[in-house]
Amino acid sequence: MDFGRPRDPRIDAAVLSATVELLAETGYAGLLVSAIADRAGTSKPAIYRRWPSKAHLVHEAVFPIGAATQLPDTGSLPEDLREMVRRSMAFLTTPAARAALPGLVGEMAADPTLHSALLERFAGVIGGGLAQLLARAAGRGEVRPDVTAAELTEAIAGITLMGLLTRVSELDDAWVDRTTTLLLKGISA
Repeated sequence: MDFGRPRDPRIDAAVLSATVELLAETGYAGLLVSAIADRAGTSKPAIYRRWPSKAHLVHEAVFPIGAATQLPDTGSLPEDLREMVRRSMAFLTTPAARAALPGLVGEMAADPTLHSALLERFAGVIGGGLAQLLARAAGRGEVRPDVTAAELTEAIAGITLMGLLTRVSELDDAWVDRTTTLLLKGISA
């Protein structure tokens, strides 16, 4: 049971929008909750009633809950995996994500709830229904039965993050194709 005034969804939306805008302007390190409050037309206490820290706010603003989707099952492991890699790339290469990730990765180590929330959100975006998809692919003889959804999600997230950190050029469709081929070699039956 909630006590007090109900949360105003307009304030939530204004704060989340201001966070994304300011991230693009200042980066994660320069992002101040007071600046977010000013831009959103609210107060710092109103923000901290909704989110326990700047990191939790940035996590929700940059990686919205509604982003989680079910993967289409094309009946072809290469096509399904290509879609997972493409989603991972799209999810992590937005301007807001690129600005937020260095700070969030650093804060994840010290905050187990943030760590868990980020991993859960990421798994939902690239692999809703992934365990079932892998089971069907194993039934078709396309993937080893010991490949788990959690491990495949980690592999896709890891290769995407390293690509973002180490490549001079942007990730593109050719990168998606090469990455898909590499991952297929590791999980194929």
